Amino acid sequence: MGKKKKLLIGISVVVLCVLNVLILMHRGNVGGNYQFHMNVTSDKAQNIQIYYSPTDAVTEKMSQAAAYEKAGENQEITVSIPSNCKVIRLDLGTEPAEFTIKDAYLAYGEQKESFAELSDPKGARTNQIIQMENGGDELILTTEGNDPYLWLNMPAEKLYGQLESDFNRNTWIMNILMMLFIDGGAAVAFMFRKKIFTLPVELYQNKGLIFSLSKNDFKTKYAGSYLGIVWAFIQPVVTIVVYWFVFSVGLKAGSMSDYPFVLYLVSGIVPWFFFQDALNGGTNALLEYNYLVKKVVFKISILPIVKIISALFVHAFFVGFALILCALYGYLPGFATLQIFYYSMCTFMFALGLVYATSAIVIFFRDLTQIISIVLQVGVWLTPIMWDLNMLKDYPWAIKLFKLNPMYYIVSGYRDSMLGHIWFWDHWGWTLYFWVVTVLLFAVGSIVFKRLKPHFADVL
Repeated sequence: MGKKKKLLIGISVVVLCVLNVLILMHRGNVGGNYQFHMNVTSDKAQNIQIYYSPTDAVTEKMSQAAAYEKAGENQEITVSIPSNCKVIRLDLGTEPAEFTIKDAYLAYGEQKESFAELSDPKGARTNQIIQMENGGDELILTTEGNDPYLWLNMPAEKLYGQLESDFNRNTWIMNILMMLFIDGGAAVAFMFRKKIFTLPVELYQNKGLIFSLSKNDFKTKYAGSYLGIVWAFIQPVVTIVVYWFVFSVGLKAGSMSDYPFVLYLVSGIVPWFFFQDALNGGTNALLEYNYLVKKVVFKISILPIVKIISALFVHAFFVGFALILCALYGYLPGFATLQIFYYSMCTFMFALGLVYATSAIVIFFRDLTQIISIVLQVGVWLTPIMWDLNMLKDYPWAIKLFKLNPMYYIVSGYRDSMLGHIWFWDHWGWTLYFWVVTVLLFAVGSIVFKRLKPHFADVL
């Protein structure tokens, strides 16, 4: 083994050890959910909205609605509330009514804590509540107007100890599992290094040719048409305008995750356009350049990446367009906006891992092109681009399922960069998950491409 290989292996081992230490040391912010519980009886059927917040500022995003449907009957209401919240606001319908609240408490596990405002209603903050009576184990309220509400301070201090203990235990378990998963992946990569790393080495050795072919591909794609490369920008812009008109004008979508809908849409659909063009172009790269595939001396492994870089030129324009649009709405670029380069690389690598498999398979199974087209049509709706994932807050299992889609990580990352100015390491768990999936896809794609490569010329 040469000195360079020994040095590379040594560096890899050191990096892996450092990564293991960082994973084991990671604790994160204590998180979890409390359960808010109460029984309600009212003389009118109307909706009750439960807001929760770390401050007195409330938003629809951090709230849940409960429909009180049968007047005069007792109804049990249970709401899951994030542990970082400090206050709860009960919005008691929109019509004057009488409410009886009993068995109200905040719980975590087997522990329960009652609210001070229910035992001492005189100290409670209220609006349009004209009378409050404590009947021992229940609170009777008489409301007026169309916006009555009652503030409750969450008695979370005594529950926090158990929450923190459970969070630390679960964090240790997840850290150990993640460490074992990464170390196992590194061991597999080392054992099959000749098969996995052959492709990256070829790409690096031909980087000049790759960039030259990418520029040529971008220029010739629309050669012969009057508008030329302008067509590369017209279709995405028209798509954005149509979606904006349908959702914002037709369906009256006001805002998503507290952002203007047009910004929420554009910041999410820009990376999707890049991924879509890269996957479609990369999949058909060998078919389009079949005359090069038949040449014995040509490195055909560079063709899929040529298509992705070609799509990257258009993507750069739309990133600039999105940033200008955000600035016009008052969301000015900040230091965190530079993360767009990172998330663009994420999209690039994720698409690259896919196209090395799809570009090889499509030569033998031409129907794959149509299958990918359908998957992309469905995928744009399965990825929260035009809708907010928080709409599923009553179904936490569904939220976790949608987050398993690697494009969710990318789309959310673009929004965090342009709008929220949130760093990617604040979601370190999903960052690690994304890169593990991407590396595995790239490894599988490389192996598939290498095994099918000797038969390309014969089939074409």
